[in-house]
Amino acid sequence: MSERNESVESADDTGDVGTVVVTGANSGLGFEVTKMLAERGAHVVMACRSTQRGEEAKRKIEADLPEASLVVHELDLADLDSVAAFADWFTSTYDELHVLCNNAGVMAIPRKETEQGFEYQFGVNYLGHFALTGHLLPVLNRTPGETRVVTQSSVAHRNGEIDFDDLQGEQSYSAWGAYGQSKLADLIFAYELDRRLRSANATVKSVACHPGWAATNLQRRGPEQSGSRLRLWIMQLANAVIAQSAEQGALAMVYAATDPNIEGGEYVGPDGFRNMRGTPEVQESSEQSYDVDTARRLWEVSEELTGVSFDQLLLAAN
Repeated sequence: MSERNESVESADDTGDVGTVVVTGANSGLGFEVTKMLAERGAHVVMACRSTQRGEEAKRKIEADLPEASLVVHELDLADLDSVAAFADWFTSTYDELHVLCNNAGVMAIPRKETEQGFEYQFGVNYLGHFALTGHLLPVLNRTPGETRVVTQSSVAHRNGEIDFDDLQGEQSYSAWGAYGQSKLADLIFAYELDRRLRSANATVKSVACHPGWAATNLQRRGPEQSGSRLRLWIMQLANAVIAQSAEQGALAMVYAATDPNIEGGEYVGPDGFRNMRGTPEVQESSEQSYDVDTARRLWEVSEELTGVSFDQLLLAAN
């Protein structure tokens, strides 16, 4: 294991993490990321669609870490009004934000729509986090020292394509195709955000990551919602044979959030076979994820769809 990777294994190597927002913190990767960051001394705001499940997760972490500093607050990424309300609450409650972990997501579910009529995977996995980042950028900008936005992508981004003619899957819908598009969008956004932050001379870094294949409830939801017992059995088998634990999968996001040597615009994931499992390392993503023209077009469309503009926020960083 490299010297850089050793930092994800030890709570003593990361120093004072500060205040962190983790979306989808009540289960799966988000739960493990929250627990690891709390162990490292971070004050973690657990942004959860269900505050009841969030409070249950908080109690579980506190049972193992009595000194954990945790707060649960409602955030429904499928509703841009909820995203704005969360950001209003956060910025009126906290003066600083050191790390925003854009973690929550859904995977390969039957087509449905968010409150604003977006295809659900594109709306939750990508547009909700795009809007949340825009709303929280002012507090990230004014926080002393380096701050970070860490966005969770997936190896599935390699099979994704940004279909500007049918972003919402209204003409043709594939559950896995929509998932791949949303995760490619997350990655393109992370890179474009970092480019814009650098141009603005901001102290905020944008970093991307992926967990490999981690065994969580995420794989169950698509088959359960579609009523496919065969797909559910296949997913359960894959989780048992191929996947690493949710705890191991969470290391990439923790590494991206805390390692002092991480640079903006980097992509962190497991170093094992086909990047499905292993120890976090900086790696390359697909060629299309680096396409600047696609990034600029997606950014413009995203601002139009969400009503959240970054221009004045980035100018304020100068």
